[in-house]
Amino acid sequence: MNTALKLGSLPVMGINVTKNYGSLKASKVKVFAVDGAGDAEFPSFLPKEVEKIKDPFARSLSKRMKRLPVQIGKSESCIMSSCVKPLRQSNKTSPVVLLHCFDSSCLEWRCTYPLLEEAGLEAWAVDVLGWGFSDLETRSPCDVASKRHHLYQVCSLQVEKLVLINPSVYAEGTGDLAKLPELVAYAGVSFLKSLPLRFYANMVAFNGIPFFTILDWTNVGRLHCLLPWWRDATVSFMLSGGYNVISQIKLLKHKTLIICGQHDQIVSYQHVVKLHSELSNAIIREVSDSGHLPHVDNPKGVAKLIVDFA
Repeated sequence: MNTALKLGSLPVMGINVTKNYGSLKASKVKVFAVDGAGDAEFPSFLPKEVEKIKDPFARSLSKRMKRLPVQIGKSESCIMSSCVKPLRQSNKTSPVVLLHCFDSSCLEWRCTYPLLEEAGLEAWAVDVLGWGFSDLETRSPCDVASKRHHLYQVCSLQVEKLVLINPSVYAEGTGDLAKLPELVAYAGVSFLKSLPLRFYANMVAFNGIPFFTILDWTNVGRLHCLLPWWRDATVSFMLSGGYNVISQIKLLKHKTLIICGQHDQIVSYQHVVKLHSELSNAIIREVSDSGHLPHVDNPKGVAKLIVDFA
């Protein structure tokens, strides 16, 4: 549910690109789904609860977050879209774009991002429309088509390579949830951002992480839910049917790296094998000592895989 041409519900997807980099940069681009902030203050558009987060990587990446104008539709109106820009930019190298998973934010890359920078990659972490910390005061539609259009406006992509983190792409959209009355949908979405539910999801997602670390990571993961437009954006996505691209998987001919966690308790390894068999030019790499989100609980392993692949 991650990436620059969001493939279904992949938790993360990286993409190598060579075309116009839309609002971010006009140059060659690679797309993938260290504290450089020092004593800088948190951006004013982040919820005040960010100050309570203890994770040093999350705090550092939060302080580097910016908003860039991205044009929507055929009008001249823009959405101030949130992202993390690289400390150094060069027209001589191909950037790497990192996309987060379903209902998350670019802070999902907090541990891996600095390692990619240390390795010399020019990395951009981009928030997908409706999630993350973009300004949606105008309540723009956040259905699948809108997310795709917004992402294209941010990075006009010609995909060369993909990095897929786990095979959640086999999720068949939001299913019957798309048929819920709007009032019921809002009630369900409110439950989705609840601390107990998010904490439980983190307990399942991560492998062998201490209780208080899980609690802190839960607060990092739900920080974007505290923005006033999060419910509207999530209901818009839910009622639109969500990501469902199962029938399109075999159409992908790009060189692809599939990364999976050794102890993923959410997605079956059988789906990893199935995804590998349906992609004509793919390789699988398993990350040891990690769960559903290996780029969070084993960033060194994931960073090395991405750097070698890039």
